[in-house]
Amino acid sequence: MAEADPMISHADATALEAAAPPAPRRRWARLALMLSLPLLMLIAGVIYWQSLQGRVSTDNAYVHLDKVSVSAQVGGKIVEVRVKEDDLVKAGDLLFRIDPEPFQLQLAQADASIAGAQASQASLAGASALSGAEISAAQESIAFARTNLARQEALWKKGFTTKAAYDAAQHQVAQAQDQLEIARSKTREAAAKLATGSQVPGVFPELAAARVQRANAELNLRRTEVRAPISGRISQADRLQTGQELVTGLPVVTIVATEKGYVEANFKETDLADMQVGQPAEVKFDAWPGVTLKAHVASIGAGTGSEFSVLPAQNATGNWVKVTQRVPVRIALDEAPPRSLIAGLSSKVTVYTDGRKR
Repeated sequence: MAEADPMISHADATALEAAAPPAPRRRWARLALMLSLPLLMLIAGVIYWQSLQGRVSTDNAYVHLDKVSVSAQVGGKIVEVRVKEDDLVKAGDLLFRIDPEPFQLQLAQADASIAGAQASQASLAGASALSGAEISAAQESIAFARTNLARQEALWKKGFTTKAAYDAAQHQVAQAQDQLEIARSKTREAAAKLATGSQVPGVFPELAAARVQRANAELNLRRTEVRAPISGRISQADRLQTGQELVTGLPVVTIVATEKGYVEANFKETDLADMQVGQPAEVKFDAWPGVTLKAHVASIGAGTGSEFSVLPAQNATGNWVKVTQRVPVRIALDEAPPRSLIAGLSSKVTVYTDGRKR
């Protein structure tokens, strides 16, 4: 090169040749870089794949809380409200009160029915039909009529009486016998009215019916005070207004049991191969970053979500596209959350199918 260009000296050409790196070393470095990058990606992929073994996760999971809809068991107007939206209540606390006056009147009417039944029982017990007086009188009448008939018969045979008098004596005997049957019938009827059946032995039936009526009136009066069936937080209390007319059985307020929460995670059917009840799990909440709760698999659903939908899919006709189904899995929390759970919160659930919590 120095011979071709007289401007470049021999010393300068020697320096340039010494500064240039060998061509083979450069090619090996480039080749090593090209091979190491895919190798590192392969190693990273293997490590990530191994990290996923023994566990399955889903973010299609939501918090569920037990909810009880409270309704009035008797109809009437609300006269007092003790709770408001978002209040915490305990089981047995008074929620609201319905006007008790109509039911107090029903109770008074039932007491009057009991008094009437007692008076009727006493009247029947003291009736002459049960005392046997009418039967005794009828038997005495029969005895007198038969004596008179015997006398008339003796006189008739001797010719000292008329045929009419003899027939009248016979008629008196027949009448007395009829009176005896009537008296006995009245006695049986009175005894039947006082009789006690096998369902309420020893109790006058009318009195038993009146007592049942009173017990029902007392029950309805107690039901005018509507109390919390469970402990929890009040929700949907907008219809709890003083003066509101309630209809029996119509829900007016909901109590959310904040202490009994669980998570329903919808796992893909392909994730259920190694999943079993009792396996450890962990739950993370979108609302509370950094909060992770220990949990376990409580139950695995008996059907997919689409199977229990209002309009299940019908794949028998038309074009069919296979869709991976999801199965609801109940996840029970093993520790209390730092804050009160809210129904419907989104969460992420990881189940360790190898049984080892990481």
